[in-house]
Amino acid sequence: MKCPKCGGEIPFYNLKPNCSHCGVNIMYFSQEKGLIRDAKRTELESAAARMVIARIKAAFIGSKAAIIRMVLTIAAIAILVLPIGSLHYKVPMYENSLSAGLIGVIQGFTSGILMKLPQFLSSTLFGGYTKVFLALETVFIVLLLLGLVILGIYILSFLRLEPLTRFMKNAALAGAVIALLGQIFIVVLAVAKPLPEAPYINFKFGWGGIAAAAIWFALFFINRYMLLAGIEPTYRENDLKRRELLHKVRAGEVSLDSLPLPVFESEEERAERMKALEEALKAEEEGKEL
Repeated sequence: MKCPKCGGEIPFYNLKPNCSHCGVNIMYFSQEKGLIRDAKRTELESAAARMVIARIKAAFIGSKAAIIRMVLTIAAIAILVLPIGSLHYKVPMYENSLSAGLIGVIQGFTSGILMKLPQFLSSTLFGGYTKVFLALETVFIVLLLLGLVILGIYILSFLRLEPLTRFMKNAALAGAVIALLGQIFIVVLAVAKPLPEAPYINFKFGWGGIAAAAIWFALFFINRYMLLAGIEPTYRENDLKRRELLHKVRAGEVSLDSLPLPVFESEEERAERMKALEEALKAEEEGKEL
């Protein structure tokens, strides 16, 4: 066995707590060395955690633009409850409705009418209008999937602030164009009326496409603004250096024992540490007086 301080050889039969060469208490010296190593590791790992929190704050609540983006991202999906258009079927012994919107899809599944669409497509009465409805439903599904993708990217946006924000901007523009084209398609149907009117089916115009396009355009511009203004998280002084050093320690390039304690310290951090130390000493003295 070797002394952890001086490296002197200690025979196995020597049961004294102190090193016979330098006199240090072996147990306490080892404990103190471990505590110092843990303190250094905690300093570096705490810096990495603070940087993640700073990125999360910058992505979600770091500015008014970030808060507006959060609302718009949720609204891009919520607005899909408004129908783009709807169909009402009415024949003797049967009456039902289909709506190209979030509520309409849910109602269609619960009522079972969506399961009957293959039969409607082959019907001479309902075939033409049902094809139109499926086109609208396709627009809705694309918007819904795009909205869910953007929501997922938004939740992960703190990982890579600018690249993921750029993706959200481009996806929002695509969603706005798709929603607008879908609404234009409905306007053409309502005005031109390419399909013959019939008493057994009624096509209703919906404003869901316009509302969705407005939300998606707003989301596009807010992401564009954030990119131009810059999404810069506010890091504590020296945290970048601490994170880089932590990577080197984990890679085995740097040993914790070779680092000072504190590893890095700004003037502000030093003042805080000295203040905490003074308060601790003062509390200890007051406790002795009692």
